[in-house]
Parts: sequence; C-alpha cells; structure tokens
Amino acid sequence: MTTISVDQVSVGLNRRPVKDEKVAELIESIKANGLLNPITIDQNFNLVAGLHRLTACKLIGLTQIECTIITCEDDNHSRLAEIDENLIRSELNALERSELWLERDRILDEMGLRAKPGHNQYRSKGGEMISPLLKTTLELAKETGYTDRTFQHGKQIARSIVPEVKEILRTTELASSPTALLKVARAGSQERQQAEQAEQAAQVARDQKQQAEGERQAKIAAEARAKQKELQIVAFEAIAAQKEAKATTKKSQQLLNSAASSIALNVQTGDEWNLDRHFVYCGDTMSSQFIECLPSNAALAIATLSPDWNHDYLVDEAKVVVVLRSEGAIHNFCHQHQMPFQFEWMLGDIYAAVFSRQMIPKPQAAIAVRGVEGIVAYLISVYAQPGNFVISPFMGHGEVLMACEKMGRICFVGDQEPGRVDRAIATWQTYTGKQAVLGERDEG
Repeated sequence: MTTISVDQVSVGLNRRPVKDEKVAELIESIKANGLLNPITIDQNFNLVAGLHRLTACKLIGLTQIECTIITCEDDNHSRLAEIDENLIRSELNALERSELWLERDRILDEMGLRAKPGHNQYRSKGGEMISPLLKTTLELAKETGYTDRTFQHGKQIARSIVPEVKEILRTTELASSPTALLKVARAGSQERQQAEQAEQAAQVARDQKQQAEGERQAKIAAEARAKQKELQIVAFEAIAAQKEAKATTKKSQQLLNSAASSIALNVQTGDEWNLDRHFVYCGDTMSSQFIECLPSNAALAIATLSPDWNHDYLVDEAKVVVVLRSEGAIHNFCHQHQMPFQFEWMLGDIYAAVFSRQMIPKPQAAIAVRGVEGIVAYLISVYAQPGNFVISPFMGHGEVLMACEKMGRICFVGDQEPGRVDRAIATWQTYTGKQAVLGERDEG
C-alpha cells in the first residue's frame, strides 16, 4: 500500500458510469472517517477498483490517495483484474453484470486461455501454466451466488441486445430485471441469426475479392440488424408498459369502493364538465356536440364495442384507435367498418382491434396484464406519452379517465348514461381531492 497523487491515476474508457448517490455517500464517509478502503491500481497506475472512491476524493479536493498496487502482465490481465473486482465487490444491476461476464470470456478467448469445466486454472495453447491461476467466468459467477442457468442467460442478454437498446435500458428499472432483459434479448432472434450469417458471408466474399456479393450480404445484414433493433424496442416498450400498467392499477378497486359513497353530482344529459385538465361529456358520443369538443391530434382512442356503433370518426381524431370486446372474435367488426385495420390482439382475456392510418408493429410477446383497468393502462402507456390526449367515447367505470389522471395524460371522455358519468367524476374527485366544474369547456 502506498500514497500517490490523484492525478496520477488513469481511468479506462470502458469504465461503467459512476452512481451519483454512491459518490455522495462516500463523500460524507470520507469527510468523517477518511478513506477506509484504498483504491486498487496496477503497476502503470491504471485504476483496477475504486472509481467511486477516487471520484469522491477528487470532489472533496484531496490531492493524495491511498492505493494498493498489483502487478499485471499486460492490459488484458489488468482489465481482468478490474472486472473480477467489480463482479465480486460492486453492486451491479443485471445488465452490467451480464456485460462483464461476456467481456471476461471474450478477453480470455483473446488471450488463448481455456479451461475445462471444474478446472480452477487456465493453460496457454502451448500447455504452459498461467500464473496467477484464473477462474472460469462460470466459477466466478457461482462463487458470488449465481447458477449456471443465470450465467448462460446473462451472456445471452449481453450478446443479443443491440447497443442502442442497451443504452435505453440503462436508464430504466428494467436494467435490474434479468427476466425483462431476457425477453428483450430474445426479441428479433431470427433477425439476429440472419444478420450474423450475412455478416459471415460478407466477410468470406471480401476475402475472395467478390465485392458485389460482399456488398449484397452487408446490406442484408444491415437490414436484419435494423429489424432486430426495432423488435427489441417494441419488446422493451411492451414490458415497460406492463410495469407501468400494474403500478397504475394497484389500488384501482380501493378507489372505486371509496368513491361509491361520494355525494352524487346530479349529472344531466348535455352536461360538460371540466376535471382540471380533463373533459367529461354526458350525452351521445356519436353526436356533433361531442365530436366538436375533441382535439384533432389525440394520440389514442379507446372504445368498447357496442350494438349501435357509429364511431368510425375516431380514426380521424386519434393516431391509434383500439376497440375492446370482452368475449368472442372481433374479426367481423374489423372488416365491416371503414377504419384502417392493423391487427387483432389478445390482451389478457379481452380481444382488441387496433386501427390506424399508419403502420403499427404488433408486440410479439404475451402481454401479462389482467382486467380492464390493467389493459387500459397498458394501452395508454404504449400509445400515448405524458401530456398526450386520449379519447374515450364510453365511460365504463371510469377506467380511461382515472388511468389518464394517474399517468399524466389528458382525457376526453363521454357517455350517454348520467349515472356512469356521475360515478366516474366522483371517483376522480375522491382520488385528486379536487372539484369538478360544470360549464363550458375551457379551450385555453
């Protein structure tokens, strides 16, 4: 152990980002107790372990830092030491851990070091023993509490998720969920295989000086990679939407029960109510009075199938229209109406028909949401961003209205039945603690 200048420590470019909250905790600890655990560097002053500690010391203004120096044969050995330190000591999420497992195996491959299962050592190609002894990545994983299955899934995650999607995942809670990451990794698997085959074929063509064939295979590979990325983003959005939907609907039934005893508002046909940002209409939602109140740039419209359906106008008011039906096929409905049909979907135990004037990819994975509240919240999460308009020409139990309130969307909803409108407004008032206002809709 020795003390060196903080400016002498070299930090590699492949370091994972520091976590601000951890640095903040270390700053307070170092101010109170000094640096309890020295950082680790190699003989060339490259940082092996302790980036958060080094960052904290720099922010405090310290010019000297205690360190432990280890000797590494080369950059690969230094990086292996750094990875092992992180895998053993650091608090990693599932994505970070998976990437380190894969990188560790790749470095060992580059070094020509291989071990048979159960061997706690590596040999060079010439059979010479490598010192110090290195563990297989799987052995290291098991020592830190991970099974063979988890390890193999982790490498699949790191290998299969495209870099752009990884960057999206890093900023979300899904980066800590191996199950969610594995679903994303498996999306577009056929396209990934096609891309890998085309990339290999392109390399063979280039080696054989077949320029035209190399370019053709490279184009196939690029198109397959782009499709793989698209499918993984769709999978990510579907999983994130399910998570948001579950969080949104967790206390829905309690809210409905508490609103049941609220004072009735005596809603009447023709009423227009302002609920903060939302608009509620009591009356015929096929009428021009309701249609004229709607925004023409809504992100989503959610409707239920009714015997007197006359709501094809929704496709001109919203980018995406979803029609729900509790049982039976919805196929005939899809082809009897003028809205441009995209696909039929099974969400939990409810059939959904999706309409839009633009092409919309259908999520491939099964959607694990249940009940009308969960399905509505899921659809809103997928097709509407915070601040977007959502239209619902049927009130139901106020599922769309309340999901929009909880998720930061703006709802335009109506129903012919005054009792349903009354109960929905009461539910909203109970949840928000605000008062609905009867009168003309505020255009501003």
